[in-house]
Amino acid sequence: MRDYAELWEHAPSGQLLLDDDGLVTAVNATFTTWTGHAAADLVGTPFPQLLPIGDRVLYTTHSLPQLLVTGRIAEASVQVTGADGRRHPALLSATRVQTAGSGAETRVVLVDAQERRRYEEELLSARRRAEESQARIAQAEAELTALVHHDSLTGLLNRPGLLHALHGRLGAARTDRADGAVPTVFFLDLDGFKTVNDALGHTSGDELLQVVARRVRSAARAGADVARFAGDEFVVLDDVLPSTAGRLADRLLELLAEPVVLQGVELVVAASVGICAAEVPVPPSDVPDTADLLLRRADTAMYRAKAQGSGRWDAHRPGSSDPGAERLVLLEQLRAAVRDGELRVHYQPRQHLPSGTLSGVEALVRWQHPTRGLLQPAEFIDAAEESGVIRDLGAWVLTEAVEQAVRWDAAGGLPGLQMAVNLSARQLADPGLVPRVAGTLARAGLRASRLVLEITETALMSDPEAALATLQELRALGVLLAVDDFGTGYSSFTYLKQFPVDELKIDRSFVTGMTTDAGDRAIVASCVHLAHAMGLVAVAEGVETAAERDALRALGCDQAQGYFFSRPVPPSEVPVPGVVVPA
Repeated sequence: MRDYAELWEHAPSGQLLLDDDGLVTAVNATFTTWTGHAAADLVGTPFPQLLPIGDRVLYTTHSLPQLLVTGRIAEASVQVTGADGRRHPALLSATRVQTAGSGAETRVVLVDAQERRRYEEELLSARRRAEESQARIAQAEAELTALVHHDSLTGLLNRPGLLHALHGRLGAARTDRADGAVPTVFFLDLDGFKTVNDALGHTSGDELLQVVARRVRSAARAGADVARFAGDEFVVLDDVLPSTAGRLADRLLELLAEPVVLQGVELVVAASVGICAAEVPVPPSDVPDTADLLLRRADTAMYRAKAQGSGRWDAHRPGSSDPGAERLVLLEQLRAAVRDGELRVHYQPRQHLPSGTLSGVEALVRWQHPTRGLLQPAEFIDAAEESGVIRDLGAWVLTEAVEQAVRWDAAGGLPGLQMAVNLSARQLADPGLVPRVAGTLARAGLRASRLVLEITETALMSDPEAALATLQELRALGVLLAVDDFGTGYSSFTYLKQFPVDELKIDRSFVTGMTTDAGDRAIVASCVHLAHAMGLVAVAEGVETAAERDALRALGCDQAQGYFFSRPVPPSEVPVPGVVVPA
């Protein structure tokens, strides 16, 4: 936020903020420097008073109505009266946006017209100079292409340049070559490069990369494409026989193993190499996907080589597993699991610590995989989150949990129980979330205050302003809100104070160590005190021992959950003691 404020303060244009009554609420340094006005004198001043009478009439009769109707003024030529009475020609644009509540704020941008004209004249002059020589333009374009496709440090191809070369080789590859050679990727990664950077500095690290680039270039055959792919990763692309690819990998490793002297220190550079050969011919429409697949498989083979020890190479074997492909299969199976009813919800009880009675449950999803058995969330939630499957999965869990609460009510065993359901970052950003929650509660007939939606601290802080707007809408439904894994993110207390939350859930990593580590105990105590100071319920996660429960009780923590009380269990196994519903 501070960086944004500095950018606004020193923007190349004068900028003012106006309230709904047209009074100046803020002005940047560019405007005050340009006009000579003091910022303190401008605050509270009606904006039209900064304009001469003629422009003031034009603004109030033409521009202001346009702003109120359309929300913007595209560009208007005006004069601004400076502190010394001088008039400054300017181009005015404005945007009006709604603020919290029913008010609005207007952002006014004023560009010095004389500076604008000088800038446009300079552009025209530059254009005329460029057009004087077509040959010079062609040369500049060629140089730009070279810059786009080459790494500035080593002079080798960069990632776009390598992809361009690889696409060309794959497009020209054929099966009737007399030598039987096929496009082959050699993916090379240095071992221990970070140590060199940390010990000798980035200048020495850059020098080492230049040495490696020269050696890789000399090891490759004439006509091969050599690239610095990223960081300390290099790629050699050549048409070779699969049976001879190992010899080039050996030569690469041999040349790289020769000592290098940096700042008087002799270093031996080790590396790992992964190899993947293309299957040709490649249909033109498949060239981009095939190029990505070759690089990914060579990268995977390189990591297999690295796992065997330094200075080794490995090659992709047809039929071997591809992590990327396996992930795609997992996602397709997960979509089918949502559709075919393979998901299950288990419930972990929460204890009301002062009374020792049940206060609620947290709904936790499981996947009853047809061949792998019951899968925990860690085995599929990340993939679901990255792909967007989490929306359908999360909607199913929400519906199932809400309906289960109603079923318990009807059975008479767990009346009034609170139901906590997790929301992911992607769900929080989904514009359909609020109507989905409202519809689910309405269809099931569950009171909104019985539902607690848990959002991780990290998800909240990824886009605090958008999160705040969504939480306010959820709060308007009557739903309770909890900050999950509290203490593991980087919350701004300014934002946290603004979020309409009801609970802070203290992360299990602090609870686990609180009986043996004074620092963890202090963190838990601070979290409990912070929650109570903000009028929130403090909930501890991951309680596994009686000592941890007793310590939390002593600190005044309100609720707790963990294996000490119960593991997550199917709905039929949730214990049925008396129920305490927190106020």
